[in-house]
Amino acid sequence: MNPISKVPRIRITSPLLSGIVNAFVWLCVGAVFTSLVVSMTDMKEQTLTTAAFLIHGIASLFGGFSSGKRSESRGWYHGAILGVLYTLIVVLVGFLGFDAGLGKDTAALLLIAIPAGAVGGMFGVNAKK
Repeated sequence: MNPISKVPRIRITSPLLSGIVNAFVWLCVGAVFTSLVVSMTDMKEQTLTTAAFLIHGIASLFGGFSSGKRSESRGWYHGAILGVLYTLIVVLVGFLGFDAGLGKDTAALLLIAIPAGAVGGMFGVNAKK
């Protein structure tokens, strides 16, 4: 008897919720990887902004992929909406947690997250189950 098979599995049916969860998992993975690279190398602080935007883009891309795969249609739409929601959550956490305001970095994040999510959603719709 396998005790792992008795554990209930959680399945998120909403495309946007599944994409947001997936995007934030990738954000955490990217943050841990970047912190390891910074601590083990002599990486300059000026490159952290670029790395942060790259991590946000990758997280939005994979979140859009998950969202598009769950939606099974209009992947670009679900991915772009995911990019907007992802940006809003990141900005809200930054505002509440770090007293960061709106600025050019917020606009840059929005300009990165929406197309990355849309492209991920397009690939996700066309991915096999």
